[in-house]
Amino acid sequence: MTAKEPRRITDVDTLKAFGHPLRMKLYRALFVARTATASQLAEQVDEAVSLVSYHLRKLADHGLIEAAEPQGADGRERWWQTSSQGLSFRQEDFRDAPEKAAAHASVTRLIFQQRSDSYLRYLDEAQAWPDEWRNAASSSDSVARLSARELAALTDEILALIRRYDEQGRAAEAGGDGEGRENVALHLYGFPFRA
Repeated sequence: MTAKEPRRITDVDTLKAFGHPLRMKLYRALFVARTATASQLAEQVDEAVSLVSYHLRKLADHGLIEAAEPQGADGRERWWQTSSQGLSFRQEDFRDAPEKAAAHASVTRLIFQQRSDSYLRYLDEAQAWPDEWRNAASSSDSVARLSARELAALTDEILALIRRYDEQGRAAEAGGDGEGRENVALHLYGFPFRA
């Protein structure tokens, strides 16, 4: 990865480019893999290599992904990586026009749907995971009385904690301690509601 921080998307064209269901899946698969070719990604998303290549180029056109150093001896295949350590987009950057707000809402709903599908897939496949993983997996629902400022601070603190654990895990894996490590999805939603 070339940047340590998530990229904040503030323009609607980039948001719309990312907001395609297949592009979101490709971005996530590439984020998890760190580097991959169109062929490898096509296998993961069960799509034709030519279609995957097209969508990868669209992501690259908006600076969301970039060419990576070749990982194998075959110099014909192009390797890709994400351009930053994730993406963020905030409602405040898209509320100055109805079409921008609609695009933000659409992309946010699609992200939620893909996350939900991922968790449902885990639930369907949970029995295939060893006991230690089933026991470690969690789902929780909490309610706290917070101000908007406190919610923002809590979110920042939780994300920093997740980054710290991820960095520790990646460092251990780079040092040869990769056994027993898996990709772990952590979805966090913090929002106000009235009962």
